[in-house]
Amino acid sequence: MTLRLVQLCSAGGTRMVAALDDAGEAHRVAGVATTYELALAAIDAGSTLAALAQVRAAERIDIATALADGRVLPPIDHPDSAHLCLSGTGLTHLGSAESRDRMHKAAAAGEMTDSMRMFLLGLEGGKPGPGEVGVQPEWFYKGDGSSIVATGQPLPSPDFALDGSEEPEIAGIYVIDRTGRPRRLGFCLANEFSDHVTERGNYLWLAHSKLRHAALGAELLTGELPQDIRGVSRVMRAGRTLWEKPFLTGEANMSHALRNLEHHHFKYALFRRPGDVHVHCFGTATLSFADGIETRPGDVFEIEASPFRWPLRNTLTPVAAPAVDVEPL
Repeated sequence: MTLRLVQLCSAGGTRMVAALDDAGEAHRVAGVATTYELALAAIDAGSTLAALAQVRAAERIDIATALADGRVLPPIDHPDSAHLCLSGTGLTHLGSAESRDRMHKAAAAGEMTDSMRMFLLGLEGGKPGPGEVGVQPEWFYKGDGSSIVATGQPLPSPDFALDGSEEPEIAGIYVIDRTGRPRRLGFCLANEFSDHVTERGNYLWLAHSKLRHAALGAELLTGELPQDIRGVSRVMRAGRTLWEKPFLTGEANMSHALRNLEHHHFKYALFRRPGDVHVHCFGTATLSFADGIETRPGDVFEIEASPFRWPLRNTLTPVAAPAVDVEPL
């Protein structure tokens, strides 16, 4: 059985974790208020996340009503948002190089772009054999825990952004245990929101283009990720579908193994600090920007994929970014 964990608040504002089974029945997990607390308790007990959640099953919870009321939280957070690292990898999916290659082709004057070279490296060496280490992927930093929004919440875009477009992905969720070992809690749907116009202007601005919020779906899916995941990503405007396209993910549709992506993230000691949380996006091959869509404030991004029960849905919302004048001390 696959177990899903959902963080939410009660109607009175009390935080809780609910465990959802394959039949769609959800129960509060007794003794913890957050997924983070449950993960640490499972590590201390030598248990799996799913097993401990089942043992602690309490009263039934209505997740659908909590979603409708806006009481569902991101599936993971940290008591100190500075101790959550939000990051990702790109050019990891079969076909993912095509749109990126087109974005940078003009600057390359007909030569093979760095994006295509990176994709081909992954295609050739991204799925190493047992005990081997494959080629390292593209990697980027997106922010800390304050950069994560829940499904149903506004997705902020700073007013200096040149674009704000969706990237439908799967993200891995991890806690670093007391010995410094990364422990994977599971997976969730993610919108790895980016500024593609800024990136297209100069590839060296990729880091700037990724420093944006990301939205996470309601569910943390425990256990192993299915090899073949098929979903749909769409952009809605004024209640109508502006753009819609299927997307494929899971290792069967990727040029890198998840094990390889995880190794190249956690090989840095900085990312193995006990107690920290990591949310790492695994990449995509589908985005509306590649099809010429220019998003506007008020557009709604919707991402759905089995085995996740509920779609990830957020509204693009501009926010003012103040001018920063550094004052000498």
